[in-house]
Formats: sequence, C-alpha cells, structure tokens
Amino acid sequence: MATFANSSFDTSIYATSRPTYPRSLFDFIFQYHERNKGARWDRAVDLGCGTGQATVELTPFKRVTGVDPSSKMIEVAQGILKSIPESTGQYEYIQASAESLTFLENSSVDLVIAAQACHWFDWNKMWPELARVLRKNGSAAFWIYSEFRFTRYPSLTQNINAYSQGIDPLNSVAPYWQQPGRSILENHLVEVPDGNEVVPGAFTDFERVFFTGDHYPSLPSPHSVILHKKMTWDDLLSYLNTWSSLHTFRQHNPTDAENPRGDVAMRFWKDLKEGAEREDGRAVEGHDEVDIEWPVAMIMVKRA
Repeated sequence: MATFANSSFDTSIYATSRPTYPRSLFDFIFQYHERNKGARWDRAVDLGCGTGQATVELTPFKRVTGVDPSSKMIEVAQGILKSIPESTGQYEYIQASAESLTFLENSSVDLVIAAQACHWFDWNKMWPELARVLRKNGSAAFWIYSEFRFTRYPSLTQNINAYSQGIDPLNSVAPYWQQPGRSILENHLVEVPDGNEVVPGAFTDFERVFFTGDHYPSLPSPHSVILHKKMTWDDLLSYLNTWSSLHTFRQHNPTDAENPRGDVAMRFWKDLKEGAEREDGRAVEGHDEVDIEWPVAMIMVKRA
C-alpha cells in the first residue's frame, strides 16, 4: 500500500491507534494449524506485517519473520522489537513484497499469516508463492477487519458508511481509497479466489470465517465479533487520522483544513460525538471512553 511508505505518513500513530488483535484470534489459528497431521512449529511468516503487531504474537514458533514492502514500517517494527528483550533471536523483519519471497526456500514454512494486508495482494501470484514456501501440512490464515462500529451506538453506522463509502467528494473519503483493495476488504474477502482455482491441487481445507456478528447478516454462518477496543474519543480521532484514504484526500483537497469546523476527519469525528451526545443526553468530552468493534473476515487454508 503506497500511502504507508510516504514520508508524510506517521507510523508511530499508526502503531498506537490501530486495534490490537485478541489472543483468542491467534488461538483460533493455532488450533486450526495443530489439526494438521504432522504439523510443525518451526517457522512462521507474517506478510504485510506493518509495525509487527501480529508478528510478535506468533509465540509458539521457533523462528518468526515479518515481511513488509515499506521500509518505514520495518524500521518501526524493528524498534519495537528492541523493547522486547526475550524476543532476541526468535523474530526478524525483512523488506519484501508478499508475492515474491525469494529469501525463503521451497517447503520451509509452517504457518503464513497476513493481518489487514491481504486485500492488497495479487492472488494470481500469491497462491503460487504460498504453495512454494509452505511445507506439507503447513497452514495459512489471512484476515482483515472492515469498518468500525460503535457497540452502544448502532444508529451511527449510517454516518460511518457515508464518510467511508459515500459519494460526497467534499465530506467523504470514499473516492480516495486505493482500489481494488478497498472493495475487497469492504466485501470481506469474498472476491479472493480459492487457492486451488489458481494452483490446482495445491491446497486443502479452504475455509472462510466471519467474525462479524449481526453487522453483515448476508455473510454465511457469522461468529460473534472478536475485535474490540475501548478508547477515548481523542484516540478515535487519532485512529481516523491513520486512514490511507484521508491522506490522499488531503493531497487532493489542500484547502479543506480551512473549514471552520476543521478538516474532513475532524468534521466526521464531531458529527459522531454529537450523535453520541443525542443518544446519551449529555455532553461527550474527548477524554471520555467509547467501545469500538470491528467485524473480521478470515481465510484459512492448508498445504495439500
């Protein structure tokens, strides 16, 4: 994703403002992996690792490699790793694209994951590369989270959709998402093909899992939402400022910041706060906490 590599992109805010994946999500993946007859726990790889948030959760594996095309993300991830003394020797970070893992030997990896990254992959290249690097009985799990939701304020969903997917060019960031990746994310990875459609016979146990609760009733067999975060309203504004579409919006609309109510993200944030105030019947301050949740979609597969 090109925006994350720009010199103007603040990777430190990105690292602290994004939601943190719960341990239950990783346990779900590890349980899937250990169902493999002869499953091994030697090598794991995190594709599109960003600042390494998911990478360092792959604790059962002896060696873990985070991979990202952005040198800035790798630099931040390496800095965070230095603050975890017990991780010395277990983790490493390499700058590379997910579709070209030339530093990995054939059949050398037991688990491959990608957190909030796989919607950018070229799957016609990704599936063959995955088939090459995974060992027999190796596993892969790719997941994304879609648009955030307020646990207590479902009525604000329409505001969120208007801002992130709307058609108003001056009050919506929708036209500024990089495509087709964003639409793949919004549609919860249903456009990602089964690996065997690209590499016949290479994979088995292909599954789509949706931790989306009742937010998307058209998705099959949804599980309860598992990605939650309690944050202050000020933290929510920081999160909104990590959106790649917002950075592109600002490049195309430099005078937007002159709006008396603030720029497009600030106006959206204020509208959400006002909606919460109407529901609560009281003023909402920036330091007040609010419960946020994100629907998650996951693809899981094993090497045949």
